[in-house]
Amino acid sequence: MNRNIGIGVIGMGWMGQVHSRAYRLMPDRFADLGIAPQLIVCADEIAARAALGPRHFGFSRSTGNWQELMDDPEVDIVVITAPNHLHLPVVRAAVHAGKHIFCEKPVGRNPDETSQIEHAARTAGVVTGVGYNYRWAPLVQYARQLIQEGKLGDLTHYRGRFFTGYGRQPGSVLSWRFRSELAGLGALGDLMSHVIDMAHALCGPINRVSANQHTFIKGRPLATSGEGTHCTTQEGGSVGEVTNEDYVGALVQFDNGARGTLEACRVIVGHPCEMAFEVNGTRGALSWNFERMNELNLYLTEEDDRLQGRRLIFNGPEHPHYARFYPGRLMHWAMKI
Repeated sequence: MNRNIGIGVIGMGWMGQVHSRAYRLMPDRFADLGIAPQLIVCADEIAARAALGPRHFGFSRSTGNWQELMDDPEVDIVVITAPNHLHLPVVRAAVHAGKHIFCEKPVGRNPDETSQIEHAARTAGVVTGVGYNYRWAPLVQYARQLIQEGKLGDLTHYRGRFFTGYGRQPGSVLSWRFRSELAGLGALGDLMSHVIDMAHALCGPINRVSANQHTFIKGRPLATSGEGTHCTTQEGGSVGEVTNEDYVGALVQFDNGARGTLEACRVIVGHPCEMAFEVNGTRGALSWNFERMNELNLYLTEEDDRLQGRRLIFNGPEHPHYARFYPGRLMHWAMKI
């Protein structure tokens, strides 16, 4: 008997739609969990976006007022995919109503807001989660397994990055992501948070940081409310100031003694979505890039020097979670089609 879990989604922009599709797929991809998500209600202040919920995703109803989710007894979990400035008030309302929470990153606009959100959720005793999805790719999970098994020896170096040029055009509109009063942090919260999460997952806690940041494009065309995304471009019109960072980079030291570099940029040219890492240890090395997510480069030291060298591992059903999405082996040539 599957356990029904009522879902309420706040924010039906592109990320709210991604979540809605994922919940519909859960009973098929993870049938053994015995969980049946029920899409109860979605909320968005833009009526056209709210209407997508029942029409495209099967929500029972939609609303323009997110507070209504808190009073609905059928909603067990509140999923927050709204702009960052709403995260704190939504979480406070959700924990007061005893709802469990899944919040997209960054949880807060700044460390103080994030701390308040964590404290509210912990005090209420609700179950929480944050949308750090890249760590769950099958070959990333396999890389983590190799590291934990000691295949790479003691870790010495880590390099992580998230380069994506969604804001590389000066004509990209001034969406909420480029405004500190709405988004808080820029590339640090939006992109570097993924890089840091991946570093924690693979290499462990960080204890020392030296960082810098920069805003390359300082003004953008004003956006039309409810239209387009942070990738939308337009010519002419009034221009507003970008008030958070386009780039952030850091030198870091991990608790285990490894040294590393972390970088993120939203205006870089030539990298559509390079969420990537390289790890080196005393006995081996590995690297992965989301742009080629079905490939893992692995180097393990061999007793016979003639066998030294990198090997390319392709995704397959023997890697974590892969078979849930594709039960057979996907040939390398097919991955490029």
